[in-house]
Amino acid sequence: MKLLDTVALNHAMPEKGLPAGLVGVLVEEWEPGVFEVEFADLDGRTYARAALREQDLLVLHHSIGLEKRAA
Repeated sequence: MKLLDTVALNHAMPEKGLPAGLVGVLVEEWEPGVFEVEFADLDGRTYARAALREQDLLVLHHSIGLEKRAA
């Protein structure tokens, strides 16, 4: 995982008010494997930020990387 990756929360965290599947962006790495994740609406307004562990997140891919596909 790296900064600005789009991620989804792989399980609910009710103590933080975050449902499973919530999509956010990695905006800071606090220490190895711990990231500040920003959650925003479709207009770009932030509604939540949380420090989350790498194992709580799934990186989302917007394409399959056509340059890496074997012909």
